[in-house]
Amino acid sequence: MTAAIREIDLSTARRLAVAAQRLSGPAPRSSPARALDVIRSIRCVQLDPISVVARSPLLVLRSRLDGFDPKHLDRLLWRDRSLYEYWAHAASIVLTEDHQIHAWYMRRYFDDGSAWDRRILDWMAANARLRRSILLRLRREGPLPSRALSGGTAAEAWHSSGWSSERNVDRMLSLLWGMGRVMVAGRRGLEKLWDLAERVLPPETPRGRLSDLEVTRRAVEHSLRALGVGTPLHIRRHFTVGRYPELASVLAAFERSRRIERISIRDVSGPLPGTWFVHTEELPLVDALEDGRWRPRTTLLSPFDNLIRDRARAEQLFGLDYRVEIYVPKAKRRYGYYAMPLLDGDRFVARVDPAANRDRGVLVVGAVTPEPGVRPDRSSGATMAAAVHELAGWTGSTSLEVTGPVPTAWRRALG
Repeated sequence: MTAAIREIDLSTARRLAVAAQRLSGPAPRSSPARALDVIRSIRCVQLDPISVVARSPLLVLRSRLDGFDPKHLDRLLWRDRSLYEYWAHAASIVLTEDHQIHAWYMRRYFDDGSAWDRRILDWMAANARLRRSILLRLRREGPLPSRALSGGTAAEAWHSSGWSSERNVDRMLSLLWGMGRVMVAGRRGLEKLWDLAERVLPPETPRGRLSDLEVTRRAVEHSLRALGVGTPLHIRRHFTVGRYPELASVLAAFERSRRIERISIRDVSGPLPGTWFVHTEELPLVDALEDGRWRPRTTLLSPFDNLIRDRARAEQLFGLDYRVEIYVPKAKRRYGYYAMPLLDGDRFVARVDPAANRDRGVLVVGAVTPEPGVRPDRSSGATMAAAVHELAGWTGSTSLEVTGPVPTAWRRALG
């Protein structure tokens, strides 16, 4: 007899997703060990060069750690080498202990037989001398910034419609990074210092090669636990996006062995579509949430936060229709250049568009927009203002400056 599928309501599913992302309950005090613990839960942190408030990885960890100090992340990256930069769902900070998962992709970096891959392979072959010169310079002198390697001459220039056109050294470094030949060994501000991967990775890095089946098993487990609850599509789109070669067979095997369970999510209009899974080790948390043991947290999230990076999932679970407006013309923006969603417990209540003016020590608030169905009253205003002031304090700002539209009740709350 087939066991009945457990049913939970949408609120429980949201809370499970939030808790899995370490965004519920009192935030633990920041330390290198606790920062590493958080990254083990969420598995990767997306990199992004935009620093309107602060770099995105710092905002992601700030939302999860009380008094987060960027030096704690630097120590894990550049001293302890517990983390390194590589491609997960995007360019990200990943765990060194997951190196076998990422090395699987490094070996297959140009392996799909597409016209794009053939073009890259042809370009690298034509520029074998440039590749050798970069690797030799790094072996002799590394770590080095890309500008120190700019003397290398390409036999054939790289042409594209993007930023990399004719930036041959940068393009070669990027490709060698994807292949796992070179890695980022440090940074001076946003400038990367490159070195040979063998010198960046610590001796304890796990090295054995994983099969397609084993890499999928590990990635599925990490992805689902970071999601809290998800469908096969959500799993595929999370952590190592698209790198689940045996997804269907692994999910079936995990379900047979009761490593994961199917779950039905009930909304007011009925069950959500799709086949939903939860890791069996998270079932005690599901029980606790259904018993009312829920400790909400209110915090502003980076636009690239792991909880919302799958925009379709964020809309399905939370009703959050979120798009980054960085590249939207100013006159057409609805929420602002760097609008940060405000998470209050298990729902999103507003979007705040802040910018840190470091010279003046001011957090400039361009706009605050309530989410649909949220009433801008004194209570919701106090919640929003507390989150904004907390962000301002973390950035070192000593005052707020409101320059854009804010509902009247909320403007008063900001002070």
